[in-house]
Amino acid sequence: MKFCRAFMRELYQYIGARVDVPAGDIGVGSREIGYLYGEYKRITRNYDGVLSGKPYEFGGSLMRPQATGYGVVYFAAEMLKQELQESLEGKVCTLSGAGNVAIHTIEKLQHFGAVVVTCSDSEGTIYDPRGIDLSVVRELKDNGRRASLEAYASRVPGSVYTKKADYPEGMHAVWQYPCFAAFPCATQNELTRADAAKLIDNGCVAVVEGANMPTEPDAIELLQQEGVLFSPGKASNAGGVAVSEFEMSQNASMEKWDFDKVDRKLQELMGQIYKRVSLTAKENGYERNFVDGANIAAFKRIAEAMILEGV
Repeated sequence: MKFCRAFMRELYQYIGARVDVPAGDIGVGSREIGYLYGEYKRITRNYDGVLSGKPYEFGGSLMRPQATGYGVVYFAAEMLKQELQESLEGKVCTLSGAGNVAIHTIEKLQHFGAVVVTCSDSEGTIYDPRGIDLSVVRELKDNGRRASLEAYASRVPGSVYTKKADYPEGMHAVWQYPCFAAFPCATQNELTRADAAKLIDNGCVAVVEGANMPTEPDAIELLQQEGVLFSPGKASNAGGVAVSEFEMSQNASMEKWDFDKVDRKLQELMGQIYKRVSLTAKENGYERNFVDGANIAAFKRIAEAMILEGV
């Protein structure tokens, strides 16, 4: 609390609902945003949407914690449907991470009928061939708890825990299991070229990023070269930013949307993002290259706005 207040005393003059709107990230949740927002209000005497990810009790949006993970799955479902005429129902998926994004990606994948067989933390990987028991992961990791996933193996018979230190350099146990689709949801550079080669050998058809830049560039190149559908985080993990924008809209209109409305709008938006990225890639001769599609689509929107503004 002391740090957040001191930070806001320096930050407040550079932010605003129509200027720049900060949000949380790793280690910064609604509690920290609440402390920051309380200090902002004390200094400025303004109640506006200057921070996103606020507690629901004073301006936050329902579904903000779930937004990134749910959005990843909505994007993946639309991509698989349009590109391969496939669904997630009954498909085996591997996933890294055990934080907010990973937990809600697992939750939504399970809603879609997928069987998620892995998750991981900084110390190691859990493999559960019957599907990850999310209640156990939540018990170990939710609400600031930082228990090791090693405890999962002792609680769930048939699951296997692999320590990170016991695995070869440049490879990660979480990507060594056969799967239909892989979801890197932990941290940067966690999926290497060697990991990508193993995913390809095991028949993986899609890699959908939930974290920011979790796949190394040469791994992306190999996946695309071998025809694996690859979605960059700048497209597939946009759900968090999307619901932050929904939060700002609610703040501006002094409204409170119900969970179903936010969820519906998020699903629609993630489908639109996929279609924009896919169409842009196709129009520019890079069909099924969603990295180029996302980069070109983003650049065009910014460039066109700058031209119209006379920049």
